[in-house]
Amino acid sequence: MSGTSVNSIDAALIDFTGNELKIVASHEHDIPLEIKHKILEVCTPGENEIEKTGDLDRALGILFAHATDQLLGEAGVSPDDVKAIGSHGQTIRHHPKGVLSDLGFSTQIGDPNTIASLTGITTVADFRRKDVALNGHGAPLAPAFHQDSFSHPEITRCIINIGGMANVTYLPAEKDHDSETIFGFDTGPGNVLMDTWITLEIGKSYDKNGEWAKSGTVNNSLLRTLLSYPYFSLGYPKSTGREEFNKQWLLGHIDKELAPEDIQATLLELTARSISEAVKKHCSKANELYVCGGGAHNEYLMSRIQANCPSKKLATTEELNIHPDWVEACAFAWLAKRTMERLPGNLPEVTGATRPAILGGIFLP
Repeated sequence: MSGTSVNSIDAALIDFTGNELKIVASHEHDIPLEIKHKILEVCTPGENEIEKTGDLDRALGILFAHATDQLLGEAGVSPDDVKAIGSHGQTIRHHPKGVLSDLGFSTQIGDPNTIASLTGITTVADFRRKDVALNGHGAPLAPAFHQDSFSHPEITRCIINIGGMANVTYLPAEKDHDSETIFGFDTGPGNVLMDTWITLEIGKSYDKNGEWAKSGTVNNSLLRTLLSYPYFSLGYPKSTGREEFNKQWLLGHIDKELAPEDIQATLLELTARSISEAVKKHCSKANELYVCGGGAHNEYLMSRIQANCPSKKLATTEELNIHPDWVEACAFAWLAKRTMERLPGNLPEVTGATRPAILGGIFLP
């Protein structure tokens, strides 16, 4: 899969034959800079969108197939031994019903017909639109996997995924399932604004360990302005993406007279604070917080989340036996398995859909 950060394709080979999933192999496949620029271009309205998107859909399908071939080659596994590929694709527009669209839609590209044809492997894709058809947001979908993989009989947990956007999943202790319900939602920007700002100012793709942000000082006036944006006060179910939090949003809200490193510090604090406030408001019973996604490697961001949630245990999902870099890829492998077994993959209490549903389409070689 490729997330909203558009940094790379995460490919993982998963074995589900035992009681727990096993990551047999993993591979991070670079997205060429030219294709990354094209992805970001079609994420916002512009000229010749249909032609650009159609061409990019095919190009990404080919790139996803190459990532699969390289993963299997490195693992020494034949395509004949793979049951299915679960391809999330690349989200280019996500417009939930009643928020950015009257009907609601979610669009992912990376043609699954191309993937199946080039790899010779059955491909499951287009996971979100069935949930949208049932009046859901189509997101987040990972909470069902989080529940299956990370729930504990006695301990209430919260899983925090920090990619381009950030989201939380509340996992009540299994003993409390009769009285409490799992839920999840996007809290707002994860890495997207920090990545955008450091690219604009310094030309780097991301702020390693949050070092640049740490060198600055949070501007509390700017932080209050950013946190007053209506999305943060919405109730769940809710989801968001680059349609809301993007370069235009950032440049329209910041004070350019501030030192660039102070803006970066404030953007990091925005991510930490919006996540922490969501945890305090909605996940207060969670004793343990486990982080996955690229943000798990940002030491300063992790420290700021811990500072805002001092009474909670904070760790990465590696402590739960899944490396934080591969949780999302595992989730869509799991969702593909559910689809192949004709089992539902969404959680209506998370997405707002009218019922559970088998997600996605199955594309044969």
